[in-house]
Amino acid sequence: MERKHYTLKAGLFGIGLEAYWEQFEGLKASLEANIELVRTRIENAGTEVVNLGLVDSPEKAMEAGHTFREKDVDLIFLYVTTYALSATVLPVVQRAKVPVILLNLSPSAAIDYTSFNAMPNRTAMTGEWLKYCAACPVPEIANVFNRANIRFHQVTGVLDSRDECWHTIQQWVEAAKVAHTMAHNRMGLMGHYYSGMLDIYTDKTKQIATFGGHMEIIEVDELTALRKIITEKQIDERVALFYESFEVTQDCAVAELRRAARASVALDQLVIRHGLGSLAYYYKGSDNENEDTMSSVILGNSLLTARHIPVAGEYEIKNVQAMKIMDTFNAGGSFTEYYAIDFKEDIVLMGHDGPGHIAIAQGKTKVKPLQVYHGKVGQGLSVEMAVKHGPVTLLSVIETLDGKIELLVAEGASVPGPILEIGNTNSRYKFSIGARQFVNSWNSYGPAHHCAVGVGHIADKLHKLGALLDVTVRQVC
Repeated sequence: MERKHYTLKAGLFGIGLEAYWEQFEGLKASLEANIELVRTRIENAGTEVVNLGLVDSPEKAMEAGHTFREKDVDLIFLYVTTYALSATVLPVVQRAKVPVILLNLSPSAAIDYTSFNAMPNRTAMTGEWLKYCAACPVPEIANVFNRANIRFHQVTGVLDSRDECWHTIQQWVEAAKVAHTMAHNRMGLMGHYYSGMLDIYTDKTKQIATFGGHMEIIEVDELTALRKIITEKQIDERVALFYESFEVTQDCAVAELRRAARASVALDQLVIRHGLGSLAYYYKGSDNENEDTMSSVILGNSLLTARHIPVAGEYEIKNVQAMKIMDTFNAGGSFTEYYAIDFKEDIVLMGHDGPGHIAIAQGKTKVKPLQVYHGKVGQGLSVEMAVKHGPVTLLSVIETLDGKIELLVAEGASVPGPILEIGNTNSRYKFSIGARQFVNSWNSYGPAHHCAVGVGHIADKLHKLGALLDVTVRQVC
């Protein structure tokens, strides 16, 4: 299936007061130059920018709103360059109907009062002051937005590229990219829920209403059929890729490696056929062919996850959403759950059976044979890895009593030390609030027992994603 690619677009417009231009020579040109500077910076942050320049009248505002609708922008950066009427703002965002980031940016950190007060006449002084007057209309705009029920977010700072505000703007662009990716993602659902795991059952329609995208129901039989047409050459090439991508232990039988390779190639074809960006699966049927298929997918699913197509076992839809979010932030996003608590070292052991995000592994991921998949049918090859040592972020997509979707976040660290060498993904995590308080606090929000773990501390970005999606973000540490 050939998927159409949609590019993230950020709208940008500056605001000013039309009456100023005849009164203060050079003011308009100076503000337009500032808008162009902001355009370049936002573009460099990684998005296409639709720049409408200076909007200085209600008539131009109405036209700008139509243009943003026509250009299909995903969010708007509203740059307050000087005082402007709120009537030059409201028509734009009302018609565009996308999230608004209000930029209150000063030309420099402070006015040079000595030079300013030495200017030859008060008209020139006023024109110079108006270049620094960005903060003036922000309360007016905020007032109108609140009364019009328009959500907005503020960034206050300086045009200087070294100012911290540009890091914040970069995070808004990254969060918008994730929201855009989720809105266009096609998730495959293959098989069914693990019977009795009531915590992972979810409202699929609510998931789509919150994040966007599409869920494609896929039969296990389709993957089984694809396995039958895989050639010996394709299997040979995939086994070679296994040895390149993993540390294959000596006790892995050649027949098992080839069985896994056949499934891996078939999975790639399934992903292409349905244009999938993520996949949740589980199967416990007694059909011998399907059991053979589903007991051989762990290596292939691990490769897919490392290629930005996260795969979650146990049909965990909520968690593959979390994994996709983390991966789109370039943090990884590996499937995990509590294993145990080490009270002596104040750490939480976490991991999971099935596929792992091998791109964020500490060293090369090991492939080991398992004589039994605990709690599941069949046997075969599995992966053993720990997440890279250093800062990590945990993310869970949760559902509340009243049916709302929320994001649950924690920042911690993956730390070195002994892990359980059982052929599963597993790591040692330390949290600033300690293992006991982390577990109690995390559990208090009622998440499913699975979550996604990624490298780096990205809670700030996840808060911004929640703001763009109008989703509450809960952070425990």
